[in-house]
Amino acid sequence: MANRIHASDRLSRRRPTALYQQVKDYILAKIRTGQWSPETRVPSENTLIQQLGASKMTVNRALRELTAEGVLHRLQGVGTFVAQSKSPSTLLDVKPIAEEIAQRGGVHSCEIHRQTSETASPELAQALNVTAGARVFHVVLIHSDEAGPIQLEDRYVNPAVAPNFLEQDFTAITPSRYLLNELPVSEAEHVIEAIMPDKATRQLLAMGPNEPCLVLFRRTWSDNLVVTRSRFVHPASRYRMGGRFVPASPFHPMES
Repeated sequence: MANRIHASDRLSRRRPTALYQQVKDYILAKIRTGQWSPETRVPSENTLIQQLGASKMTVNRALRELTAEGVLHRLQGVGTFVAQSKSPSTLLDVKPIAEEIAQRGGVHSCEIHRQTSETASPELAQALNVTAGARVFHVVLIHSDEAGPIQLEDRYVNPAVAPNFLEQDFTAITPSRYLLNELPVSEAEHVIEAIMPDKATRQLLAMGPNEPCLVLFRRTWSDNLVVTRSRFVHPASRYRMGGRFVPASPFHPMES
């Protein structure tokens, strides 16, 4: 049976590797070797606790982190399953912040600071592939979980691609989720930087005076048309970026 666990799989407290990481490594090994294929149901938390000899906290942390990393996905009331394999090109998903928060058990809220139509500057027009001076949509939002603000979203949208964008209630649906529902993403561009924020950004994100930010710049395309150019600013102490992919089959680096 695919989910059977043997006595030799029990965790070792003599190893320097943290116990929760041993649980993660065990699950990842099952996936990498093909024993657990995509959509295979992972053994229940109680089963892993009993058969790996781990605590509930240890197993829960391992499953939670692998879910946040996109290796597993959970269906409420059903169980935890191996996620579909991801290639390196999709290492950074276009995932709405509300869904990231919900995935780790938090509660999302949103404040709208700007939701308007503006004239595109030459630089912005080039990024969106529109004519300079054309009308573009602009939103500025603060996304929070129960602990406070975790993301400033500053997004420009091409009206020709998403004409009803400004009519949405972004306290009920995030811009990312709305656009993903309306348009398939054919291409995404990501750039990540660490910066020291200005005073206005620190105030919006309730940050201390010397705290840095992680900034994700993103452009997305649908059918060769630029849909949006976005800037997502996160307090470094409250947010982290990362990803993991599991190849469909083992691969080896190319020799030079």
